[in-house]
Amino acid sequence: MASRSFDFSHPDRFVVGTVGLPGKRTFFLQAVGDGSVVTVTLEKEQVEMLGERMNELLDMVRARGGAGRAVPAAADPELADNAGLEMPVDPEFRVGTMSLGWDTAEDHLLVECLELTAEDTEAGVTADPEDDAEDEKRAALRVILTGPAAREFARRADQVVSAGRADCPFCALPLDPEGHLCPRANGIPR
Repeated sequence: MASRSFDFSHPDRFVVGTVGLPGKRTFFLQAVGDGSVVTVTLEKEQVEMLGERMNELLDMVRARGGAGRAVPAAADPELADNAGLEMPVDPEFRVGTMSLGWDTAEDHLLVECLELTAEDTEAGVTADPEDDAEDEKRAALRVILTGPAAREFARRADQVVSAGRADCPFCALPLDPEGHLCPRANGIPR
């Protein structure tokens, strides 16, 4: 039985956002287009990795020269999207596996997010990208982005991840508002 699939070809918006205070934030991806809004939950590390890998893929496409006009070197300030998430934030699923791909024929980037299932959680693993039979059972969010839209997504992802708690100057671990026990200061609260 196939699961829910949410497909957005060049959405009006594809953004990352958070709900909650630094240190207790929940991260979301949200695709908006054709009168629908789809939101999925993911981890901070997944957001960080998605933005980084997206920039790396776009840089590689530019370096190969095949999509010079389609992929800008940096995010266009005119495309900046710093607005909040569409409300209400009602996630469809939690993301397990993500993949990126560049379509050379169409000059666009495909982002695919697959659901983290209960079986994955119990086994302590994420989805196997090579297992097509398992993929059919998972909910999926697929988004097609232009090069400029992908650069803007990566810029915002970096901005959202960086907006969290400040790092301790001694150990580089995040500081809580009430401080933390710094391992480099032999447990002395900072």
